[in-house]
Amino acid sequence: MPLAEALPQTAPSLTAVLFGLSGCLVDFGAHTHRHGSHSAEHAEATPGALDSLRSLQRQQIPCAWLDELPPALSQSLAAALPEWIKPSQHSATNNPWPAPNACWHALMTLNVERLDGCVLVSGEPRLLQAGLNAGLWTIGLASCGSLCGLAPEQWQALPPQERDIKRAKATMQLFGLGVHSVIDHLGELDTCLADISLRRLKGEKP
Repeated sequence: MPLAEALPQTAPSLTAVLFGLSGCLVDFGAHTHRHGSHSAEHAEATPGALDSLRSLQRQQIPCAWLDELPPALSQSLAAALPEWIKPSQHSATNNPWPAPNACWHALMTLNVERLDGCVLVSGEPRLLQAGLNAGLWTIGLASCGSLCGLAPEQWQALPPQERDIKRAKATMQLFGLGVHSVIDHLGELDTCLADISLRRLKGEKP
C-alpha cells in the first residue's frame, strides 16, 4: 500500500466563519429585531458564544459578524464581544437579505480569497438563506434565534417538553430552508464545525 494511502487524511481547516449578531452571538431570542427594542441584557453573549470565538481565534480562523440593524444599534449590541471579531456593516438598503451580497461583503472584509471552507452561523432564516445563496456552509441555531423568539428567562421558564416542541419546530423550519446543520446554541458549535470539516474531507460541497 502506498504511504499516502496508509496515512489518515486530516480534515481541511475552515477558511472563515461568519456569524449573525442578534439571535446568534448576542440578544438571545433576537428581541431587538423582533420588537425594535434594545436593553443592556440584549447585549449579553448567548450560551457558548464567547467560548466559540476563543476556540476559533486559537485556530486562527478569521471571523466577522453581520446584521441588518442600524450601525449604532448593532455596535451597542456587540459591546460584549471581543474587539478582534470584525463587524461587517453592509447597507441593508442595497441588496438586503436574502441576497448574498452581505455575506460576500463580510468575506471581503476578512480578505478571504476563496468561498471553499467558509461557514455562516445564524438563527435568522433570511440571513441563512443569504448564506445559502452565497455558496456558504450554513449552520442554523434553533433555540436562540428569531424562530423561537424568547428571551433567556422566558425560555428557561418553559416546561422542558414545551422547549423541546419549540426547538423541534424551529429545527424543521431551518432544515426546510436547506441549511447544512442545525444546533441548539453556540455551545455546540465546535462539534458541528468538526463535522462540516469531515464532510468536506469526504468531498461534500455546500
